Amino acid sequence: MLSKDAGVDVDPFGDLNTVAERKLGQLVLEKYDTEFYILHRYPLAVRPFYTMPCYDNPAYSNSFDVFIRGEEIISGAQRIHEPKFLAERAQACGIDVQTISTYIDSFKDGAPPHGGFGVGLERVVMLFCNLDNIRKTSLFPRDPTRLVP
Repeated sequence: MLSKDAGVDVDPFGDLNTVAERKLGQLVLEKYDTEFYILHRYPLAVRPFYTMPCYDNPAYSNSFDVFIRGEEIISGAQRIHEPKFLAERAQACGIDVQTISTYIDSFKDGAPPHGGFGVGLERVVMLFCNLDNIRKTSLFPRDPTRLVP
């Protein structure tokens, strides 16, 4: 892995922190001359309970993140679509299944294999416009000291 070659200690079953993500972005740029990259098959332990495990190695997940300049802009995954398996994964993650019973019940009449993703649009705009702060991309930015416009 590129990070290991650069002396960055990354747990193969853990999540990447911000420093590791940015360092990986620098390494990808240096080695491949691109600021855009995709990581896939994240460790299952760091993904939400509804993320589908990999068919060939259940320690990993069918998931991905898309990065620009070492900043995550999209995160997505295949979702579990079988209610029994969904309940098992929730319990394994310490979630009381009764608190999400309506969610699990919504799969009881059948659901096709499916996935989803989220895009950090404000982050994409910040990186595209080369802005120094994400607050400059939001009409009503929020932070710990500003909760109202």
